[in-house]
Amino acid sequence: MRIRLDIARQELELFSADGTRIRRYAVSTASNGAGEISGSGCTPRGLHRVRAKIGAGAPFGAIFSARRQTGEIWTPELAAAHPGRDWITSRILWLCGEEPGFNRGGQRDTMRRYIYIHGTGEDQPMGTPGSHGCIRMRNQDVIELFDLVSTGTLVEILG
Repeated sequence: MRIRLDIARQELELFSADGTRIRRYAVSTASNGAGEISGSGCTPRGLHRVRAKIGAGAPFGAIFSARRQTGEIWTPELAAAHPGRDWITSRILWLCGEEPGFNRGGQRDTMRRYIYIHGTGEDQPMGTPGSHGCIRMRNQDVIELFDLVSTGTLVEILG
């Protein structure tokens, strides 16, 4: 399996080992655009791998903080009570860069920037930039993707 994310199209595609596209999802990447520098709030480009899969078996809409379930489940009422919160829900695919000096190491390290592919609140738009650097997906989509890929899956992010 291989994942390709196109920031310009706000689209994530999953390909089989033979190169056949098997899924396509709308996503939301960083509102600050593409970039690799720590603290930029940008989505990093280049080659990455899925470093860790977090949240297997978690309930639909489970909320995570620091990669741990909080015990909360996302609802519109909870979202209204916490406006502006950057929701990380359902599943997390934690990415690590594969290109030293570009997206790995120093101030350009995707993993140390805690860049994930993750679920988000159901009220968040897809197909338009809006995250703080991560790749947001609908909960049902990130759960499906999580179940289809394994740790080590190659992720190419096109800027």
